[in-house]
Amino acid sequence: MKKVLLLTLPLLLAFSYGALRANYGSVGKWMYNNAMATEASLYGFTTEAVNIGDMTLSLYHHKNPGKPVIVMLHGYSADKNVWPRFARHLTDDYEIIIPDMAGHGDSPYQADWSYRMPAQADRLQRLLSAMDVKAAHVIGNSMGGFLTATFAINYPDMTLSATMVDPAGVMSPEPSDMFRMLAEGKNPFIIGNRKEFDDFYAMTMQHPPVVPDIVLEAVYEKYKSRRSELQKIFDDFHASDYVEDRLGELKAPAMLWWGDHDRLLHVSAVDRWKAGIPQLEVHVFKGYGHMPMMEMPGDTADLYHQFLSQL
Repeated sequence: MKKVLLLTLPLLLAFSYGALRANYGSVGKWMYNNAMATEASLYGFTTEAVNIGDMTLSLYHHKNPGKPVIVMLHGYSADKNVWPRFARHLTDDYEIIIPDMAGHGDSPYQADWSYRMPAQADRLQRLLSAMDVKAAHVIGNSMGGFLTATFAINYPDMTLSATMVDPAGVMSPEPSDMFRMLAEGKNPFIIGNRKEFDDFYAMTMQHPPVVPDIVLEAVYEKYKSRRSELQKIFDDFHASDYVEDRLGELKAPAMLWWGDHDRLLHVSAVDRWKAGIPQLEVHVFKGYGHMPMMEMPGDTADLYHQFLSQL
């Protein structure tokens, strides 16, 4: 019997490996979805779906009745999973809502919807109203930072503070690597093969968290399958009215973060944000990239908590 097992085990391992390779993307997708949701639940978040009238938005929610509310907004092509490792440091003192905005994550996409920032800000307003949130602190990364500023300007009575993390919405004096690529007719977000995905992923963070290749394969497959959707969303939000000429209308307490190694949006835009928002508190992180809340979640959460505690 022992000899049979010794002979059979390599065959079983070979079969298992072959099955894994044949379903590499599917297994990676299952691992990603389940691992992210499980991790968020360990931090006290529940996954919810909230009807805002014409659509239902998916979100993570950490309930904390009576505490101030923080809304955390992801960037273009990302989803709610970019925030829980940062958010977990704030759950004692705040109620936290992390939505998938329309066209992203588990929230729906339709080609005839607008993904411009005023439309997304309207959806955010309806989401908060549906959840009976009168006002919130809002923090957003990249497109989410653009949305944060737009929301704070368009809905000042609902904005307790606005924190923009490497935000879009203002043109930088110096072009980023991404804008150089766009000028050459290449959008790094529109992925056709794994090498293009790996090159793109390297642009998003200077110090990315460790992610198994099988999971990265699943993320690549998702980007590839959504090429037309991502192009539509990109075209819409880049056609949005940039907020540079309206920054003076942002009256809420405001903070700006930027990684000086950001390859997607150049750090030189900081000066234009500072010129437009007199009360702006600015932090430039040396040696970090486009997503500092993922690259150093504990340190940035401490900084954010300190900012909010002074309001």
